[in-house]
Amino acid sequence: AKVFGHDIASESEAIRRKVGYMSQRFALYDELTALENLSFYAGVYGVGEAARVEQAMRTVGLEREASTRAGALPIGWRQRLALATAIVHQPSLLVLDEPTSGVDPVARRSFWNLIYDLAEQGSTALVTTHYMDEAEYCHRVGIMRRGRLLAMDTPSALKRTGLQGAAWDVVADPVLQALSLLQGSPSVTRAGLTGDHLRAITPADLEVGELAQLLESGGVRLGRLERVEPTLEDVFLALAGE
Repeated sequence: AKVFGHDIASESEAIRRKVGYMSQRFALYDELTALENLSFYAGVYGVGEAARVEQAMRTVGLEREASTRAGALPIGWRQRLALATAIVHQPSLLVLDEPTSGVDPVARRSFWNLIYDLAEQGSTALVTTHYMDEAEYCHRVGIMRRGRLLAMDTPSALKRTGLQGAAWDVVADPVLQALSLLQGSPSVTRAGLTGDHLRAITPADLEVGELAQLLESGGVRLGRLERVEPTLEDVFLALAGE
């Protein structure tokens, strides 16, 4: 097998120079400052220019935290530092293993903005994530289950073709009674709670009236029953057979 035209067995060093990797568990030295960590990894990659280290710091917005020990940084800033160590040698390919795991939504969105900026500068980013809403940010999405690639396409194409059925948004009272009716119906492929709403997947040809009758005849009051666009989570569950 080859990566960037280099054989993985005999030319691994040449490949490493073109690939940046950020692991799910950060390989940072807590007692070193952010700048010292980045300088260390620059040396590992054979980058001797201080300007490259400073550029990586600026790219991830860590200039003000340069003298802060890595162990004292909040998790969002530690992730930025981990990303900086992955890009200091200006790789063509970035492999990011669940880079936003464990951070709040604001930090997640900020991190994805950084990924977009790097992509615009010419890097290709390969990101693994369990957050289906994050997968929507990608140009192409591959859905894997137990090491097997089930599908790969753009997010919009996957939502258009990956679900052989219809998705419904349901607001009903009592909600648990409605859920029980949906889950017990042979006309419903899958049903579950999403906040105070219900999500139901049915065959594509099921009419709204049939679904309404199922619920209302079971003593449920409907507040909303609308066919909606499938989500990537709907597609994943359908492809994974769950």
